[in-house]
Amino acid sequence: MLPLDLGSGKLGPYLASLLLGFAFGFVLELAGFGNSKKLAAQFYFRDMTVLKVMFTGILTACLLVFFSAAIGILDFSKIFVNQTYLWPGIIGGLVMGVGFVIGGYCPGTSAVSAASLKLDGLFFLGGTVVGAGVFGETVDSYERFWNSSYTERLLLSDWLGWSIGATVLGVTLLALAMFYGAEKTEWALAHPGQKIVWAPTNRRYVAGAAVALSAALAVWGLGEPSPEEKWARLGVQYQPLLDNREVHVHPLEYVKTWNDSAVKLITLDLRSPEAFEAFHLSGAQNVTYEGLGDKELLFSLNQLPANGVVILVSDDEAAAVRAWKRLKVSGVTNLYLLDRAMTEWSPFFEPVSHGPHFDLTRPPTSVLDAFPKDAFVPRIKLKTSRRAAGVCS
Repeated sequence: MLPLDLGSGKLGPYLASLLLGFAFGFVLELAGFGNSKKLAAQFYFRDMTVLKVMFTGILTACLLVFFSAAIGILDFSKIFVNQTYLWPGIIGGLVMGVGFVIGGYCPGTSAVSAASLKLDGLFFLGGTVVGAGVFGETVDSYERFWNSSYTERLLLSDWLGWSIGATVLGVTLLALAMFYGAEKTEWALAHPGQKIVWAPTNRRYVAGAAVALSAALAVWGLGEPSPEEKWARLGVQYQPLLDNREVHVHPLEYVKTWNDSAVKLITLDLRSPEAFEAFHLSGAQNVTYEGLGDKELLFSLNQLPANGVVILVSDDEAAAVRAWKRLKVSGVTNLYLLDRAMTEWSPFFEPVSHGPHFDLTRPPTSVLDAFPKDAFVPRIKLKTSRRAAGVCS
């Protein structure tokens, strides 16, 4: 199951990064991205290589990723998606775009040009380094704006409200339309006054478009696998966590976590509405198994920060495990189960409930003082997706 685990050591990731970086730079150089004149011609519509190369990469990656996910050989929930800072991203894009027009390079292409010892590329890359330094020294003065309009994992399909398949098909049609428009624009500017032949004439282009469109339709037709299908494909890597009870949180650890201000705790209570109303932990949300498929709920759970923890509560462990499986294959991290039925919650604390009364729905941290330090084995270990960084190519 992809993505591949390159190991916890440094050698594997470094070698993979070196090979990918070399291949990336090699492809950019072959495409002419080390030449500022060729890059700047993009903005005059005379040479649309930048648009065609970039959208070819975007479309190829899009089709491969989501087709692989649709047939079950890739777990998309493990693919890191860069966080979205909408307005800072828009302003930053405009600033970089102006620099691109003036200098003929973006940071990535300036590195390609500098590698071939072009003076303008070296000069632009030096300016990029200086600019990054100036930004680092001044960002505190506009930090609030810099961190505004934040979204942890926002996909185009989330923004549009479309399914993954429909979004992939839309992106494919848009890319093909842009390829076609770029070709005709280049030809018209290179042959002023001549009549444009609107029908596609390059058979290789037509064949490539047919393959891309077929792949997009296949992704749409296959659709997203059900939670049960996902578990059948991915469960082998998660089942040991259940078998070894590594995700079962002791009630005392729940109390500790509930009172920890450094943790953003989400409690999902799977019991019946009647049982929930009779007694539930403060802040808990009553949900059903079917309700776990709600897009807004899944989106909010996948948007939790690195200190976010989700704990499932139920009087039926089998039901809790089933819900855990569904959320786990939906990409929810830091996901745990309460290791006792709610019907056992009050009796568990009876030995320490004598004396000053406390509300079990809002268990105070003082409860922990009545138990020895080794009364439970801590299970909660905060994990987050591996972060990735990059620059414009």
